Amino acid sequence: MRILICEDSVLLREGLVRLLEHSGHRVSAALPDTTELMATLETDMPELAILDVRLPPTYTDEGIRAALQIRRTYPDLPLLVLSQYVEERYAAELISTHSPALGYLLKDRVADVADFVESLQQIQAGGTILDPEVVAQLLSRNHHDDRMQRLTARERTVLAAVAEGKSNQAIAALLHLSAASVEKHITAIFQKLELEADGTGNRRVLAALAHIENQGPGTQSGPQSRQEHS
Repeated sequence: MRILICEDSVLLREGLVRLLEHSGHRVSAALPDTTELMATLETDMPELAILDVRLPPTYTDEGIRAALQIRRTYPDLPLLVLSQYVEERYAAELISTHSPALGYLLKDRVADVADFVESLQQIQAGGTILDPEVVAQLLSRNHHDDRMQRLTARERTVLAAVAEGKSNQAIAALLHLSAASVEKHITAIFQKLELEADGTGNRRVLAALAHIENQGPGTQSGPQSRQEHS
């Protein structure tokens, strides 16, 4: 695929170029900052864009704000935010756009080149790839979402289990429900959270993030341990 890179570190930028080209991809542009980013996209649209969070001139949040601008202007362009930091405010905003083909990975936790390249392919195909540390930090945010108020107590319990990565079969066993009941609850959750099917399985990730972002201090986020019946 054709990939655009926006990374201020010369060593990392050139390293990414060589890694991607060695893996059979083509780097359409390798930019040191966001100055020419939008103009480059307008004239030469890649198939995926990789952006660092902290870029010149202030090295604070230029990259992730650029990612948000790209998402608004080119919502179908697959994006990977690759950074040493979790910029919580804009990360939550970016993820909550509910657009597919999105990744947020931490540089220090990318330990395997093959896994990294595979993540790019999954994102380009419409998948959502989030570093567990990104999810963990967003867990501490107290973000109110009116859609969550639409869920019943049972649906919240099921969603909490989904957020823990449990399969439908595991949720059924944990909550003493039938598989059909779990599927019914999850379908209702998707509908109430306004998550439309896109063929990529992203709805499960986005529903889990909606749950995570709405957990405040002292909120019980895990599935209830006592037996309940639907």
